[in-house]
Amino acid sequence: MTILVTGARGHVGAAVLDGLLAAGATVRASSRTPRPGEFPRGAEVVRADLADPSTFPEALADVRTVFLYAHPATATEFAAAARKAGVEHVVLLSSGSVLAADAATNPIAAQHRAAERALDDAGLGRTFVRPGYFATNALRWRSIRTDRVLRTAFPDAITAPVHERDIAAVAVHALLDDPRNAAYPVLGAGPVTIRDQVAAIAEALGEPVRLAEIDVDTYRADLLTQLPAPVVDRLLQTGGSVPQLPAEVAVDAVPGLLGRPALTFADWARDHAADFR
Repeated sequence: MTILVTGARGHVGAAVLDGLLAAGATVRASSRTPRPGEFPRGAEVVRADLADPSTFPEALADVRTVFLYAHPATATEFAAAARKAGVEHVVLLSSGSVLAADAATNPIAAQHRAAERALDDAGLGRTFVRPGYFATNALRWRSIRTDRVLRTAFPDAITAPVHERDIAAVAVHALLDDPRNAAYPVLGAGPVTIRDQVAAIAEALGEPVRLAEIDVDTYRADLLTQLPAPVVDRLLQTGGSVPQLPAEVAVDAVPGLLGRPALTFADWARDHAADFR
């Protein structure tokens, strides 16, 4: 059985690919522009651009299971192509935002709900992996790399960052061992403040990193160079915090599925220290 991994060059996709290969699975890695030697040995490589449905049939040929990034603009076309190819199970990288109280007005939730709905409407076996706030968002803090400083209006804002290795491990479990039509929140260890995250990066680097508080207007202008305006506005409305989902809505799947606690932001910082050097 061949498993297609879309977005295999991304942080989560690459970790999913590694996990599947370590388990001895037959894996086809895809990206929009695959280059020779960029994927581990043992993986078949194919071009698949989720924005270009003409690439779907070749990528899906002889595939029975798919790890899929959410791309709502072509989600219906992908689901139809997967069904036609005989795909039996799609593990979708969705978002915990679909479970939040404000999901109906949250643009991120709307995109992921559309991708989930496309799979359900097509009648495909599916599993939804719904992570919370990605720890990799900290890679936007380029000033730590260049100046050893983070400028923010909200140094004590809280998030519960999710390590991409936890997301990938849950996805690999779903791809290899899971009954279909499940949904798994992956919520991360926390909450932890931005101040504490900067301290964790400094410890991982073995160098001091300064935290500088700036005014909201300056911070907004900086965020707009990296994020869409609706996302920036929502972040400012919450004072920079991304609240955890209450237990009655979602329970982190990591301890139950993987038999260990969620990885911490300090774990993530150590794994990504080179990205800040």
